[in-house]
Amino acid sequence: MTAVLSGEADIGFMGSESSIYTYNEGATDYVVNFAQLTQRAGNFLVSRDPIEDFQWEDLKGSTVLGGRTGGMPQMVFEYILKQHGLDPASDLSINQNIDFGSTAAAFSEGEADYTVEFEPGATSLESEGKGYVVASLGKDSGYVPYTAYSAKQSFIEEHPDVIQSFTNALQKGMDFVQTHTPEEIAEVIEPQFPETDLDTITTIVTRYYEQDTWKADLIFQEESFELLQDILEEAGELKKRAPYGDIVTTEFAEKAVK
Repeated sequence: MTAVLSGEADIGFMGSESSIYTYNEGATDYVVNFAQLTQRAGNFLVSRDPIEDFQWEDLKGSTVLGGRTGGMPQMVFEYILKQHGLDPASDLSINQNIDFGSTAAAFSEGEADYTVEFEPGATSLESEGKGYVVASLGKDSGYVPYTAYSAKQSFIEEHPDVIQSFTNALQKGMDFVQTHTPEEIAEVIEPQFPETDLDTITTIVTRYYEQDTWKADLIFQEESFELLQDILEEAGELKKRAPYGDIVTTEFAEKAVK
């Protein structure tokens, strides 16, 4: 976001909540989302022991390795807890003192009963026999516009051809995802992850594929935008709601699918 606002970058890829924050802070040339990429949170709840029929209520009285206060992973987690009648502050203990990149290692060494992990952390814990994925925060939080491409309003107005060409290229990628198997997708992206073997990449892609992580199109729907603001409000991070029509444009994504 900082790079886009400063002019260092013309287009940014970021969490959609960033555009809401900057808009509400009064930016005159604010950032507008023009292409939504993912529609599910990408993290998973990992337990120390296998649980055949996990229910979120099972977390009562447990200790969980969570994320930082105000971060989307933690806000989505707490939103789900509240939707299941749990108070994040009193019904369980959420350890937020461990660095985000170190939670999987801490869990494997015996910290906590559960941990909230992105990939490849979740799959690594399973493959090592140190943990078991029991729930998807992406599935259980609903269709959340987790990531999107955006640009300053002025850049979009001055360079609509650039935005349209960029969106068209993105849509080709989404079309590939929708028409190929996780195995085929994994083979294509394998060179981007030289430190990860193909079987692990395939497992990760399959997990995201099956929970409908990637949108078939790039159109940023108002319903998902309002759900995002619901989550921010529940977390106490949003003082006023931002207007969908100001910080989202669907013009380019709609043309890209025609």
